[in-house]
Amino acid sequence: MSSANLDLVRSIFAAWERGDVSSSDWADPAIEFVIADGPSPGTWTGIAGMARGGREWLSPWKEFLAEADEYRDLDAQRVLVLDRRGGRGKASGLDVREMRTEGAVVFNVRGGKVTRLAIYLDRDRALADLGIAPEADAP
Repeated sequence: MSSANLDLVRSIFAAWERGDVSSSDWADPAIEFVIADGPSPGTWTGIAGMARGGREWLSPWKEFLAEADEYRDLDAQRVLVLDRRGGRGKASGLDVREMRTEGAVVFNVRGGKVTRLAIYLDRDRALADLGIAPEADAP
């Protein structure tokens, strides 16, 4: 298990928790960005593709927040973050910050750069894709 990978992912997620999604210094130039589930799943490649996919993913939200519940080193190249998300919808104005959904993010790291970033809106789906029993996700 690589503590360097875990430290990198913690620093990325800490910025996201502050609402800062502007940096991509941590991303490999050929990063694969994946929205694995939800209403608009998709895959984008490269920094510009990740920015497009991220904008698409965040577009329904006026305000959006994510908070890490737990970080797990899965193996030498993958880190799993179990998180909770909420926000305020642009169109509806509905405030779902108090009804946070449980999601997950899988970071693949090689050579100090994230080569693949997969965002799951459904935590159980992420755990199933990873072969982890859902009851093992208690923070």
